[in-house]
Amino acid sequence: MKKLRYGFTTGSAAAFAAKAAACDLLLGFIPKDISVMTPKQIPYSTSYKNPARGLVEVIKDAGDDPDVTNGMTIRAVVKATPSDDLSVTIEGGKGIGRVTKPGLDQPVGEAAINHVPRQMITENVTEVCRAADFRGKVTVTVEADGGEEIAEKTFNPRLGIVGGISILGTTGIVEPMSDAALVDTIRVEIHQKKVLGEKRLLLAFGNYGQEFLLKDYGVDLDAAVKCSNFIKDALTIVEDEGFREILLVGHLGKIVKVAGGFSNTHSKYGDCRMEILTSALLQSGADCTIDDARRLAGMNTTEEAADFLAEKGFLKDTMAVIREKILDTIGRWIPEVKVSLMIYTINQRLIG
Repeated sequence: MKKLRYGFTTGSAAAFAAKAAACDLLLGFIPKDISVMTPKQIPYSTSYKNPARGLVEVIKDAGDDPDVTNGMTIRAVVKATPSDDLSVTIEGGKGIGRVTKPGLDQPVGEAAINHVPRQMITENVTEVCRAADFRGKVTVTVEADGGEEIAEKTFNPRLGIVGGISILGTTGIVEPMSDAALVDTIRVEIHQKKVLGEKRLLLAFGNYGQEFLLKDYGVDLDAAVKCSNFIKDALTIVEDEGFREILLVGHLGKIVKVAGGFSNTHSKYGDCRMEILTSALLQSGADCTIDDARRLAGMNTTEEAADFLAEKGFLKDTMAVIREKILDTIGRWIPEVKVSLMIYTINQRLIG
């Protein structure tokens, strides 16, 4: 089987371009060995263009992942004004979307540059400022050629991000999304856990789930097998490997689809998150109104939905229905395995 090539996120590309542009502006040159460290602790370096002072362009390389942003030009423009205190401001320019609805990583009105890329940009530009002994206000403007057109091929318009793409990435790298290769990787990880003699398995959908476990419960990320969107495949492998007890950890936005019977939680197979949540609210016996149900059904993200349900006092009862539906679905897939659940959101934390 061909080994698939990893790529790097738009966040890594933006951080590298920003660091290189800051070097050009503040140091007067760009080091030959320049790189940025991704949150995954994999260094990222790439070729670039430097057509103007304080301006650097890189090509987004998604590796062997079928990412619509692959090949896009990501640009960073850095400007600096001396003053007594050092500060780094990050803005979205041409081709970068802007948030118009609540419940996303950034507040309404901000450029759709998520918090991890913002942190990467800030840390790397600050490093350059210190090397240059510069104190003052540094403004980094991130741009993406063709961002507005490419964004139409993503979920951005539906999420309320208008005018361009999002700058994303929690790990800084893009893992190849060959279905067969990913399922094989999951199979190997689960088998390794079995060979090592583990009796119970910790299963998480992805990086957010692993981060939640580490931050709230001090559980090492390596303790969890990451199943990505392949929930039924992973659970079937769990049963095949002889595990009889697992803990499944998932963000509401992913795991709620299992309540609807989805065997793969990727968006290409459908959504129905709000429909599932609204149905659960109505079945829960909560003292809600038709207007409450309509508001929930029209919400943009599960983060927003969970915040609304918590505010109204409906979250506990609604999640009880969701848990029952998830366990019913999984019980039909792997009837011999005892399954426990941890469902969370970024704002509400553990909700079920």
